[in-house]
Amino acid sequence: MATLQLLTTDFSKPMILLKPSLFVSTPPRHCPTSLPRFIPRASSSSPLSRRHFVSETAALSLALTVPLLGSPQLAKSEEPALSEWEKVSLPIDPGVVLLDIAFVPDDPKHGFLLGTRQTLLETKDGGQSWAPRSIPSAEDEDFNYRFNAISFKGKEGWIVGKPAILLHTSDAGDSWERIPLSSQLPGDMVYIKATGEKSAEMVTDEGAIYVTSNRGYNWRAAVQETVSATLNRTVSSGISGASYYTGTFNAVNRSPNGSYVAVSSRGNFFLTWEPGQPYWQPHNRSVARRIQNMGWRADGGLWLLVRGGGLFLSKGTGITEEFEEVPVQSRGFGILDVGYRSKDEAWAAGGSGILLRTTNGGKTWVRDKAADNIAANLYSVKFIDDNQGFVLGNDGVLLRYLG
Repeated sequence: MATLQLLTTDFSKPMILLKPSLFVSTPPRHCPTSLPRFIPRASSSSPLSRRHFVSETAALSLALTVPLLGSPQLAKSEEPALSEWEKVSLPIDPGVVLLDIAFVPDDPKHGFLLGTRQTLLETKDGGQSWAPRSIPSAEDEDFNYRFNAISFKGKEGWIVGKPAILLHTSDAGDSWERIPLSSQLPGDMVYIKATGEKSAEMVTDEGAIYVTSNRGYNWRAAVQETVSATLNRTVSSGISGASYYTGTFNAVNRSPNGSYVAVSSRGNFFLTWEPGQPYWQPHNRSVARRIQNMGWRADGGLWLLVRGGGLFLSKGTGITEEFEEVPVQSRGFGILDVGYRSKDEAWAAGGSGILLRTTNGGKTWVRDKAADNIAANLYSVKFIDDNQGFVLGNDGVLLRYLG
């Protein structure tokens, strides 16, 4: 049976990744409460005319009152349609937080959606409809797994979760095999990338990176130590906030060429790693507010989100500590993720249904106001290709890109 064999043992004890939470705040909606006043004229002073006047007044009063109280057309309130997205109905509990999505490269309509409460959904129509899937080896235990990440290369796929669980498929997800893991694994698995036949790259929230080339039977450490050990050696190197490091990542993202950028759990600083480097490289943040998330632009540069709704873009491409702020209409809510559809077009999502779009590489952003009515925090933006994209949120919210 396949067992994770750790070749590096200089790691600290695992710690639990705690993600910051946001409160959804929906502004009150105000409707007009007054109507124009209509005064009927009495044509004469005769008793018959006066009776006619009273009856006309009562009829007009009823005509104005009944639509306000009983008309289903005025009482009906429909959410405006999103300009580029549609909300997908899912067969899950409202409290589920969706965490990752992936599709089989050989069959773009066949994909899987992950989340908390052991949520695993499958689609075979490009994400228009989803059905629950079960993993017998996971259901046999008394754990409520949180599936964190999924990745496919050809028909081969991987899933990682918490408590520690690793699943592998070689038939495009028709069946999933559980790969045993060593209890020595430092930290919780937060990311996995299928890199080739029987090959994958796995990352934990303590900065351990492992690679396998034999379907998970053996794993080799790509870094020589965890981030905590690195910072203990370099705590006097001028990295602000390093002495307060709690030992875990808040977020980690991988570039197409295999480089990583990660944010410390407190948002004090960020770290990078490139293939071949023995250690993670810590970097000071050049912005006043703490970092929420970071990732890679389509042109190879970095984007950076700060707590409170700020968005910054790095100067040039590659790894740097120089960033420029870009004005965004976040309404004070935090922006949580950015996903690039192309080199010029990208979407940003965040708390209380914030959804922003840029068509010039991030220089300017426009808010999709129709998304303001989505009562959920939108955590992740994923574009599978130019025509297929999704936004994942809490309370089981999934948006599908229409283009």
